[in-house]
Amino acid sequence: MHRSSLLPVLFFLLLCLFANTSQQAIAEEGYELVENVPYRQDDELTEYMQERCRLDIYHPIEKTGFATVVWFHGGGLRAGNKYLPDQLREKGIAVVPVNYRLHPKVKSPAYIDDAAAAVAWVFKNIESYGGDPKKIFVSGHSAGGYQTSMIGLDKKWLQKYDLDANEIAGLIPFSGHSITHFTVRKEMGIDKNTPLIDDMAPLSHLRKDAPPILIITGDRELELLGRYEENAYMWRMLKIVGHPDVKLEELEGFTHGGMNQPAQLLLLDFMKKHSK
Repeated sequence: MHRSSLLPVLFFLLLCLFANTSQQAIAEEGYELVENVPYRQDDELTEYMQERCRLDIYHPIEKTGFATVVWFHGGGLRAGNKYLPDQLREKGIAVVPVNYRLHPKVKSPAYIDDAAAAVAWVFKNIESYGGDPKKIFVSGHSAGGYQTSMIGLDKKWLQKYDLDANEIAGLIPFSGHSITHFTVRKEMGIDKNTPLIDDMAPLSHLRKDAPPILIITGDRELELLGRYEENAYMWRMLKIVGHPDVKLEELEGFTHGGMNQPAQLLLLDFMKKHSK
């Protein structure tokens, strides 16, 4: 467990600000963005599935064998859209932002099933874009962090798509629930402030043979209710069950939403370390 200091992260944000400003003025060279690729091909897809079950592929075009991160947006499983984090542009990796179906048009476990279907699609197709299928990471912020943990820890979701979750190179949830998500609890008639650990909680599926894990949260005093503490508990229990490569980072001085950008630096470092 580590409590990251504020000054280095602020310095990183300032660098990103100037870098992103200049990047907006020039076209990116050596990268391609393929948008709105359907990751479900079933003939019986509903109109809503055809609309939401899509992803983008941002990837280098002058190299092969690069790592990929599948990125799930936040929004409480009720809102949000896929986007390409600016901090992950032009870093020699592929980024796959994913859309998924949302409450109230669907209910649990549709969100998790969509996440699993998207990750399975990436494993089956990233090589055709030049990526290495042995270097696929999964990450996301808030609700996206919850999805990351669920499909990476509970192997049944990816097994449905003929994929072993242990083939994922690493899991990097940003401020995601480790208990059952509050939207899922709402669907069950449970108050959002009443914690629940059932089959839809990452904490129910801890195992020592899971992929390497980096858990990142905002400041414990500024995060959403209990979010740091539940992630700290997941970190501790993963250590207790014998997981050999799990780390918890708390970004001091950052709120739940504000931690997203500086956490991308930690994501890149983690990917570099585990892509060798």
